[in-house]
Amino acid sequence: MGLRVWALLLFAVLPGAFFAGISAYWLFPDWAQLQASQKRYAELANRPAVTATDLMIAEAAENRHRINCLAEGVGVLLGSTILAVGIHGLCVLPDRSR
Repeated sequence: MGLRVWALLLFAVLPGAFFAGISAYWLFPDWAQLQASQKRYAELANRPAVTATDLMIAEAAENRHRINCLAEGVGVLLGSTILAVGIHGLCVLPDRSR
């Protein structure tokens, strides 16, 4: 394998796969926490004797998990884009074995 192939593998394919994988790994626990926060907020909102402070705290927790899920989702997309650029680079390299 030539220097170009190694460069694409080391600087595009592997980092893209790594960052997409790490972001996806952390996305799933954040997603579960987001669903739990949404459920808790809905339960609090349906109570007749809930205070505004309790609702604001529950909303802040939900928003925190929502922002974390957004950030991890963007990480998955960016890592996948870097991975796709590297794979595309490998596919369009000229064949020098002939």
